[in-house]
Amino acid sequence: MSAAPLLEVEALDVAFPGRGRLTHAVRGVSFALGRERLGIVGESGSGKSTTGRAILGLVPWPGMVSAKRLTLGGIDLMALRPHEWLGIRGRRISMVMQDPKYSLNPVVKIGEQIMETYRLHRRGSRREARRRALDMLDAVRIRDPDLVFHRYPHQLSGGMGQRAMIAMMLIAEPDLLIADEPTSALDVTVQNHVLGILDELVAERGMGLIFISHNLTIVSSFCDRVLVMYGGRIVEECAASGLAAARHPYTRALIAAAPSIDRPKAELTTITRDPAWLQ
Repeated sequence: MSAAPLLEVEALDVAFPGRGRLTHAVRGVSFALGRERLGIVGESGSGKSTTGRAILGLVPWPGMVSAKRLTLGGIDLMALRPHEWLGIRGRRISMVMQDPKYSLNPVVKIGEQIMETYRLHRRGSRREARRRALDMLDAVRIRDPDLVFHRYPHQLSGGMGQRAMIAMMLIAEPDLLIADEPTSALDVTVQNHVLGILDELVAERGMGLIFISHNLTIVSSFCDRVLVMYGGRIVEECAASGLAAARHPYTRALIAAAPSIDRPKAELTTITRDPAWLQ
């Protein structure tokens, strides 16, 4: 008997009013997530990040979110009141953003920020929070946790800052981690280190992971399944290992437009869009 899904999303819709009409950033998105690595790919503006923010209840006003079903472990996320989100956001669901310098508080030391997350969601003592923060910095492969613990965000490299952000998002041991372009601002070597950390921690903790990216190569090698988004809709779902054999014309166009070291081109392929893809 298969385990019940960790996250269930059915007919998720996110719309923003403006100029006398509604603009739908997400249109009827449906999927289920177990304790696995689910990739969401697509061009900028396809609705990937908005989907992640809707799951977290972070769509800004005047955005409007609706869904037939949006549950985490049986909890109806659509029915939560603002104060009830405090027990979900950070504790049950965490999100790693693209660039740590926009997410970390620039005037608070790294260790204090990680400790604050632990004490808010786990209610531990300051001594326990400090120990757990140092352990978490060690878990994300920071060589000198005590040194980084006492540094400010601007004193860290991009890769180190991203590791500190991952530590802060995982210290409360959430069931689901949403990683929104977590490696796009990093060089290839650091990208591989961060992906290795995420892979190891997700496997050890039995978490679910939504990995949002525009990089098809990373998603195909790192994730278990892939959702392809276009114009706010999911146009295709496939196993990550089979992404190269995807059939939807938009997915094929994305693959064709991606640069390749093995088959270099003078000019990258331009995606020719079909209005029928949105129907």
